[in-house]
Amino acid sequence: LQEVRIIAISDAQPNEWEDLFIQKLRQCCVLFDFATDPLSDLKYKEVKRAALNEMLDYIFTQRGVITEAIYPEIVHMFSCNVFRTLPPSSNPSGAEFDPEEDEPTLEAAWPHLQLVYEFFLRFLESPDFQPNIVKRYIDQKFVLQLLELFDSEDPRERDFLKTTLHRIYGKFLGLRAYIRKQINNIFYRFIYETEHHNGIAELLEILGSIINGFALPLKEEHKVFLLKVLMPLHKVKSLSVYHPQLAYCVVQFLEKDPSLTEPVVNSLLKFWPKMHSPKEVMFLNELEEILDVIEPAEFTKVMVPLFRQLAKCVSSPHFQVAERALYYWNNEYIMSLINDNATVLLPIMFPALYRNSKSHWNKTIHGLIYNALKLFMEMNQKLFDECVQNYKLERHSEKQKMKEREETWQKIENLALKNPKVSNVRTIINFL
Repeated sequence: LQEVRIIAISDAQPNEWEDLFIQKLRQCCVLFDFATDPLSDLKYKEVKRAALNEMLDYIFTQRGVITEAIYPEIVHMFSCNVFRTLPPSSNPSGAEFDPEEDEPTLEAAWPHLQLVYEFFLRFLESPDFQPNIVKRYIDQKFVLQLLELFDSEDPRERDFLKTTLHRIYGKFLGLRAYIRKQINNIFYRFIYETEHHNGIAELLEILGSIINGFALPLKEEHKVFLLKVLMPLHKVKSLSVYHPQLAYCVVQFLEKDPSLTEPVVNSLLKFWPKMHSPKEVMFLNELEEILDVIEPAEFTKVMVPLFRQLAKCVSSPHFQVAERALYYWNNEYIMSLINDNATVLLPIMFPALYRNSKSHWNKTIHGLIYNALKLFMEMNQKLFDECVQNYKLERHSEKQKMKEREETWQKIENLALKNPKVSNVRTIINFL
């Protein structure tokens, strides 16, 4: 790096601007050590910071300054600064990095990196930007290197990467299919191999915008992506880190193509957590979002398995799961769907509600269950009374069976006691 600052572009003649711009871009390709010795080369670090700030302002305020010769220089400067091997995980020998609990490893060179990202974004967003010129330099290799950085622990960097990749996706039509394919590959590795990646939430956020722009009818590859990539993401143990973005993507698909509702709901039920209550609450949140956009015709296809699962949730001893399920009765649209299909759904839900109205340990749940039963009663009094009678008959039948079972075992025990060998067996057992 030159010891002195290069003359400011604004102080030069217009015919010198391009050369000065290129000099400054090349000057900014020099990298400094921020990690092991933060106090080294302070003067030169400041020269680079000032040059980046100047170029940021230059391409924002001046028109026609991004000439053809500038394109490769900008891409090269960005590549020199940004593309690098990421540092190893925070806890290489201990538990894996948890974005919710652990402090991330922040990028030491961020004072320069941030300005490089800001400059490159301003370049992509400039009215003078011409994709046809730069497509020779922003190619598949460039995109792949950019995607590798999404595993950075630094959330500031991932946020810039998200915006940068989204801009590239919007401006380079020829790279769109490749970007989607490589994101798919990251997800596949995450689901089936590593179960560890820091940038899943950001990648899903990009996909949320991409899905929103899909043309109708949806291509088969997009449907496969939903069912083979997005839905299996529900089974990863770190779901909580990216679940809001994942649920948004799923709902976007269903708004685009309601016919996907049945396979999506069945997939969600297939991956439904058995022993993880916080995860179950997340599934209930997502299921309500799906029901908010579901069409009545699609609802009838999934309502039976869906409400069987809901009955299990209402019966959950974990009060947050039961509470979240019972909040569905506060949703007017869901209640209208239940009302239209009461003859099928009320017999499924009633036993769980009635049983837990008496047996659940949590008083809040009692109140919510009484509210749900009251709504059912107002919805269809005759059907409600039938459910009450059927429940009582079933309970009576269960008690009779239990009584018969106990009597049978008693008879077996009495017969066994008549056997002379029984006393010998008891003596041996007592001795042991």
